[in-house]
Amino acid sequence: MGLRAAVDRRAADPPPHDATICQKLVVPAYFTVESEWGPAEASTPEPSTMILGVTSTGPGSAPNASLQAYVTQAQAKGITILGYVATSYGQRPTAAVETDVRDYKAWYGVTDIFLDQVTRTLAQISYYQTLSDYIHQTNPGAHVWLNPGVYPNQLYMSLGDVVLVYEGTFANYAGVRPPGWTDEYVASRFAQIIFATPGSELDRTIQLAHARHAGYVYITDGTGKNPYGSLPSYWSREDNDLRCS
Repeated sequence: MGLRAAVDRRAADPPPHDATICQKLVVPAYFTVESEWGPAEASTPEPSTMILGVTSTGPGSAPNASLQAYVTQAQAKGITILGYVATSYGQRPTAAVETDVRDYKAWYGVTDIFLDQVTRTLAQISYYQTLSDYIHQTNPGAHVWLNPGVYPNQLYMSLGDVVLVYEGTFANYAGVRPPGWTDEYVASRFAQIIFATPGSELDRTIQLAHARHAGYVYITDGTGKNPYGSLPSYWSREDNDLRCS
């Protein structure tokens, strides 16, 4: 099936924007094991999804026993764990990415994959189609998340089960305007992550994410090179507000 046919097939039946959008909490778990993993997964309600960030590229060269225990506990609670894999905007060898996919399954029992550093244009789309096909074929039923961090060419919707269409600061979030084609998909196909968000703007940001058709959301006041190094200072508020009933 060609890419355009795939887009048409996947966009054919979802309804337009719905006031009953269920926003789920996705946590980029790029933090130290002891300080944050435990509190995040022990929260009530528990987050829907956590992204397992072992290294800056993928699962590393060997399994981490502490992370293995936390992942097992989180999965037992029904939390979906995504294995983080960098793609270097289509420049990382596909064989290296495929090795990471196999290692996540072997070491952590994780088959859903979060592909980071994804391009937005058509130039590298065959690269991402190859990876998406490999993940789905290697782990039937697995979900592939793509992170271009902005709204990409619509054809990327045929490759990712979920596409992270905004990753950036609160200051820049106000000016985001989703393209019209987003109305063709259910909100659960889109994720948005907003960092450097003051606590005073948490409620407003949740409302904006809802209006922008984001089914998966994470908001933090973290800043710097890794704004996800710890949970936000208003974690309990966000955890309670972003619940799916």
